[in-house]
Amino acid sequence: MADESDSQGAYLPRLLRRSAVLATAGCAFVAGCSSAGGGETRYDNSPQFKGGVFQNMPNPELQPAASTWRIWSRFIVGSKVDTVPVDPIPVRALTPQALDALAADANHVVRLGHSSHLLKLKGKYWLIDPVFSERVSPFTWVGPKRFHKPPIQLEQLPPIEAVILSHDHYDHLDVATIEYLATRVQRYFVPLGVRARLVEMGVPAERVTELDWWQGGEHAGVKLTATPAQHFSGRAVTLTDRDRTLWASWVVQSGDQRIFYSGDSGYFPGFKQIGERFGGFDLALMENGAYDAYWPGVHMTPEQSVQAFEDLRGKVLYSVHNSTFDLAFHTWHDPLDRIADLAQAKKIDLATPVIGEVLTVGQARTNVRWWAGLK
Repeated sequence: MADESDSQGAYLPRLLRRSAVLATAGCAFVAGCSSAGGGETRYDNSPQFKGGVFQNMPNPELQPAASTWRIWSRFIVGSKVDTVPVDPIPVRALTPQALDALAADANHVVRLGHSSHLLKLKGKYWLIDPVFSERVSPFTWVGPKRFHKPPIQLEQLPPIEAVILSHDHYDHLDVATIEYLATRVQRYFVPLGVRARLVEMGVPAERVTELDWWQGGEHAGVKLTATPAQHFSGRAVTLTDRDRTLWASWVVQSGDQRIFYSGDSGYFPGFKQIGERFGGFDLALMENGAYDAYWPGVHMTPEQSVQAFEDLRGKVLYSVHNSTFDLAFHTWHDPLDRIADLAQAKKIDLATPVIGEVLTVGQARTNVRWWAGLK
């Protein structure tokens, strides 16, 4: 398998393109200042843990990434066009009262932005990869900045039953958000190795359930399974903790409905395996953004996201990982344009919700290209 470390350029802010002096600090935007593993061997029983690090499953069709030099050079001296919206991104404000009014006998998914979602599952509230900070960075003063405010503030959130995390990158695991939620959440479900991250952020260790791929858990009537993804991990500035924690996609079953969340992933055979094992999904939240030919192995193009959705045997394709942060070189609306056109051509039921919009699983809705006409 190709070395995927080169793909980390996808997370660097535009500032790095303007300053070669800051180039060597760029890794900080996918890495924090702590290590969660070092030389630990406590995960030796995991089939994914080899040589002291976690690894992706074999993929003979994996395309190699560009060299580190090419990626850094591109971020430093290359140009970006239309990667940040000029017009305001539409946001539907959420209130605790409106959330409480959602039917307690159904499953609801609320888009908070990027890959962050609030779920109301049979009356109980859950969060997926919650990021409420202004920037996805170890610093408050530099790094990819939000296009829009969250539709609800942290302090307004209803009592959260559980949090699901896909991996430890800054645009999915946000320190300020977790520090606020730390003891306010009953249970955290994370891939192997991520417990140490959360404990450092103030989460009681006994509230964290670590799972390997294909392992499951249950909480508040909801069944969860950590499933494979093709990605990488790490938060340390020096990259000494590269792949010391696992990454995962997730299967969430509430009642007789199944929801899939891809986390971050390149296209790989695992999607078909997941679809075969679970028999399909009522809703599939699929990564669709931050892709580039320079790092093809860790993020999917819209065409690959659609193929992965078909492999999963999904009923409704829900586009995530876009419209909130500038993390690549494609235009901010390219993921939405392409996936909407593909879904229309293939007659796929597509969901591209407005930020703050509520989707009720299994309930008919009319999808709107809300980004059309925005600059």
